[in-house]
Amino acid sequence: MITKRIIPCLDVKDGRVVKGVNFAGLSDVSSPVELAEYYTKSGADELVFYDITASAEGRSLFTDILRQTASRVFIPLTVGGGINTLEDFDRVLKCGADKVSVNSGAIRNPDLIRQAALRYGSQCVVLSADVKRVDGQFRVYARGGRDDTGMEAIAWIKRCVDLGAGEVVVNSIDTDGVKGGFDLEMLSAVCDAVKVPVIASGGAGKTEDFVELFHTLPGVDAGLAASVFHFGEIQIPQLKQDLRAQGILVR
Repeated sequence: MITKRIIPCLDVKDGRVVKGVNFAGLSDVSSPVELAEYYTKSGADELVFYDITASAEGRSLFTDILRQTASRVFIPLTVGGGINTLEDFDRVLKCGADKVSVNSGAIRNPDLIRQAALRYGSQCVVLSADVKRVDGQFRVYARGGRDDTGMEAIAWIKRCVDLGAGEVVVNSIDTDGVKGGFDLEMLSAVCDAVKVPVIASGGAGKTEDFVELFHTLPGVDAGLAASVFHFGEIQIPQLKQDLRAQGILVR
């Protein structure tokens, strides 16, 4: 079994970390700089930083707060939000990101993934897919979960991996912030479709949810969560200890 990663996610709006439920009802949490420093020290394997309103507001990602955050992080940092061009990739990487996450920009121009993979390597290109069930189908959403693209999600994810995405973050809109467990059905379909690392996002409420995720779907590489880590409901050192006790390899 591959070693599993535990990844906190910073959803950033107007320079502050926020959290909602089903991608709505955002409330203030903390400073991304302070949280990033905390997670670096508490044993997180990686960190994800999303400027969650950049695409919806049609602007580039705020780089000043990203630079401050990156300066405090000594674990791999994935950054997304408003990534539409190779210049956006370049700008974010120069601010301290290790990987770049693309969602709405790839929906508008799928060739962006191919171009970025050629320039920076597939390991640098992360597809973030916001997925929701619509009429029994997994559907891809754009602009921070606001717009139904009409595209079937599994085919879309496979296409992006074929173009060069080296990792996939599957954000389940249905389970986001609900804390009822990860969307195992959706994640299983993605794992069956692609051979790159898959990161599960949306639904973590307790340690047992991570145990169930990794035991049920050994093909999932990492569990990503936000509020349960931000509010101390799950402590990462204890989570890793509990996972090891269940026979799950963690870093």
